[in-house]
Amino acid sequence: MHPLWLVSPFFFWGTAMIVMKAILPQTAPLFLGAFRLIPAGLLVLAAAVVLGRSQPRSWRAWGAILLFALVDGTLFQGFLVTGLARTQAGLGSVMIDSQPLVVALLAWWLYGEVIGLWGWLGLALGLTGIGMIALPPQEWAHLGDYWAQVAGHGEWWMLLAAVAMALGTVMMRWLSRWVDPLVATGWHLVLGGIPLLALSGLWEGAAWSQVNAWGWLGMAYSAVLGSAASYGLFFYLAAQGNLTSLSALTFLTPVFALTFGALFLGETLTLWQLSGVILTLISITLINQRHRLQTPVAQPVPVPVSVKPSP
Repeated sequence: MHPLWLVSPFFFWGTAMIVMKAILPQTAPLFLGAFRLIPAGLLVLAAAVVLGRSQPRSWRAWGAILLFALVDGTLFQGFLVTGLARTQAGLGSVMIDSQPLVVALLAWWLYGEVIGLWGWLGLALGLTGIGMIALPPQEWAHLGDYWAQVAGHGEWWMLLAAVAMALGTVMMRWLSRWVDPLVATGWHLVLGGIPLLALSGLWEGAAWSQVNAWGWLGMAYSAVLGSAASYGLFFYLAAQGNLTSLSALTFLTPVFALTFGALFLGETLTLWQLSGVILTLISITLINQRHRLQTPVAQPVPVPVSVKPSP
């Protein structure tokens, strides 16, 4: 698959975070989350029909879809929009994209995926990189105080969203045993958005009444490209590819979010944050090339030929 297709979900997710943050003053979080999911799910299901994908045919399949919808639809999107209302879009994207570490652990435990030394090093560098993007250097000396305050702010909700997204990612391979990945993606968006819409009606009232034309256009962007296209492609890849390598690409999401925030919202990157971006890109390279990097170590090397030190 062309690299642009691999990167596109994370580009749309990163830019959608900025768009959603801009829309929030006109509406309410749960309504925004529901509108992002339900229309997107209907679009994905329509595409599945056009492509001739089979619908679920057993109670086991529907049960798996409902569980998937709860975790990666209702909980993930609910935590995300609640956190987004309480923190900056770029920072929120950074917090969510700590999830590859959780994916790596779950994929190693459930599916036996080999991470290796280079993979763990890449994950550590990636988390360090997004931490540098999020926190200025002076804050690193007070991380204990910072994390003690996280529970009362949007960052806590974003971390919960990261865990829910990680669980959803590893669930897709299990779910694809009974359901076509594209069909599962569509149904989980629709079914996951319904509880958010119901809760919005109970708690937020007429959350759509103040949305202007630009707001509806932004919501359409977050639904069509930020959800339908991105989720469809991401979970198609998750059902077939290496989960650790795929999830590592989510480190690109805050990079896109911060870059476009600088372009369109006047936000600027410090030298410290730029260093974090570079470190993040290095981490993605290490994780995706970890098997190739480890191959020379596994091969016997004759003496006295000079050899590279074992990693």
